[in-house]
Amino acid sequence: MGKFILIFVMLFLVAGVSGCSEEKPDENVMPSELTSDATGYYCNMTVLDHDGPKGQIKLTGQNATIWFSSARDTIAFTRLAEEAKNIAAIFVTDMSAEKAWSNDGPRKWIDAKSAFYVSGSSKTGGMGAPEQVPFATKVAAKKFTQKYGGLVATFSEIPNSAVLGPVEMGGPSNMTMQPTHKQKPIGE
Repeated sequence: MGKFILIFVMLFLVAGVSGCSEEKPDENVMPSELTSDATGYYCNMTVLDHDGPKGQIKLTGQNATIWFSSARDTIAFTRLAEEAKNIAAIFVTDMSAEKAWSNDGPRKWIDAKSAFYVSGSSKTGGMGAPEQVPFATKVAAKKFTQKYGGLVATFSEIPNSAVLGPVEMGGPSNMTMQPTHKQKPIGE
């Protein structure tokens, strides 16, 4: 009986420890090609209609891509408690590979968690909101800050305040934008 209890306790501890480990993105998941059919998850608008970096998220066990018209919204999705947590992969545009801020051609996608971001630059993303500008290398991100300002950070260093909550936007109306949740990920 004592051996049975010891084995049970050991199995329980092993299961508990493995359950606490952070799920790693699936390295076999590849980014989708951005087409004119891609609709932004929060804005419900065509992603290609917005300048600047874009993002996409793939959920475990689903073929559909969740599209975002900005890197900021992509990061926000991962931080909001009400959004899906079964994330297989997160991709953002490598802006060092883009020919122009308004590029509507093919994109180079990079893993969002290994990217370097410029926060607080003079460049704005989709719909004129402040953007977290992603780059594949720290050198490229620093070069961008020399021209447009801002600070370089990794995915985990970006504070929630930089991607969540209201956003002051410039322009004639100086409106405040808050994320809306018009779509739910497929399968939820």
